[in-house]
Amino acid sequence: MITIPYLTAVSTYFSYGLLFAFGQLRDYSRLIFDWCSTNNLQGYAPICLAHEDFYIRRLYHRIQDCFNRPISSAPDSWVDVIERRTTKSTRCLNLGSYNYLGFGSFDEYCTPRVIESLKKFSASTCSSRVDAGTTSVHAELEECVANYVGKPAAIVTGMGFATNSAIIPVLIGKGGLIISDSLNHTSIVNGARGSGATIRVFQHNTPAHLERVLKEQIAEGQPRTHRPWKKIIVVVEGIYSMEGEICQLPEIVSVCKKYKAYVYLDEAHSIGAIGKTGRGVCELLGVDTADVDIMMGTFTKSFGSCGGYIAGSKDLIQYLKYHCPAHLYATSISTPSAQQIISAIKVILGEDGSNRGAQKLARIRENSNFFRAELQKMGFEVLGDNDSPVMPIMLYNPAKIPAFSRECLRENVAVVVVGFPATPLLLARARICISASHSREDLIKALKVISKAGDLTGIKYFPAAPKKQEEEKDRIKLD
Repeated sequence: MITIPYLTAVSTYFSYGLLFAFGQLRDYSRLIFDWCSTNNLQGYAPICLAHEDFYIRRLYHRIQDCFNRPISSAPDSWVDVIERRTTKSTRCLNLGSYNYLGFGSFDEYCTPRVIESLKKFSASTCSSRVDAGTTSVHAELEECVANYVGKPAAIVTGMGFATNSAIIPVLIGKGGLIISDSLNHTSIVNGARGSGATIRVFQHNTPAHLERVLKEQIAEGQPRTHRPWKKIIVVVEGIYSMEGEICQLPEIVSVCKKYKAYVYLDEAHSIGAIGKTGRGVCELLGVDTADVDIMMGTFTKSFGSCGGYIAGSKDLIQYLKYHCPAHLYATSISTPSAQQIISAIKVILGEDGSNRGAQKLARIRENSNFFRAELQKMGFEVLGDNDSPVMPIMLYNPAKIPAFSRECLRENVAVVVVGFPATPLLLARARICISASHSREDLIKALKVISKAGDLTGIKYFPAAPKKQEEEKDRIKLD
């Protein structure tokens, strides 16, 4: 639970109020000057009313330069960021990509095999899986993923977002109950809404509240009829992408077992990034994968590719292959992308004949914990848990979103800033993503730039750790 400082909350509300007031004033001014003109076709209703896109026009567009910055290089530890409306690019330290294990650029084992796959199978299958879109590489990938995550079978899709939004409606429908973490990803929210099932929400990462919700819903039953629920699915994430927090999976699994509810685990940000061998939150927290009924993940983060997967029992996967629209109608994942995932998993497991996978996993853990600890020492409010490569720095005030982003870019550090509606109105933040490809020198440079930007924008909400005490501790250790 985030506790916002009182003065920060007041100033944030005041800033949004000011922006809203000036935005309304500009809208009324436009109505006065444009009352006799219209952009709509004769007889047609306006496609977009003024109040529907007010936030986009009057708030987002004011700081649009801080978002959607194009790059002209691989998403490695350093990227070439293109200046808007020009052809110039700037070499920047990349703290925004999900390239957790460094597979997003050239890899000595993966890249040659991807190129060979491209030569043999071309860049696209040009078909869905059930028509002519399944190759030997797809079959190998599904077997590889199932073995990697510890499940009997798996199905892969060409898009990570669609994995949730297209598969959840296949798993449950009217008469079923979905209990979702309050901070679950939009893809989960869209999938749940599209299913027709009843949706209930429990407090973020709070197993005790989940149990209360389950008790109440089982006692009440379905709306109006009060019949027993046909099916109950609890949906959580391994690492929450906007908070950097690791799911309390053992406790949640225990509650679900007690009330006979299915567990749906989204490991988009945790698979490949945490755990001794990169097998995600189950490995990290010692949860038996047999206790998680549906395991979902994406290949867009740790594996440097695209698409997503669902892993579970053989009956579940067989059912999805006959009913899931992402499998039946969508173009299958490209063969080179599939080969990249297979090769990356082999590197992680050491099946390439080297220990680079273990080194990458150790480095991402060391880099993440080092960076988080240093930010906290500087006085920043940093969300998330140790070992998580996602670390949000709280900004709160809307004026600090562009100020922090532009100051970092000026010092050749590329960061991602996030505000409403991706976060609650008061909880704007900068989201730092650490990679195994970052060197210690890269991280030290980033810390210096972020510290300077933090001083200029006033986002160090806690006192910095005294340097003298740290030096004395180091001397004691040496003695």
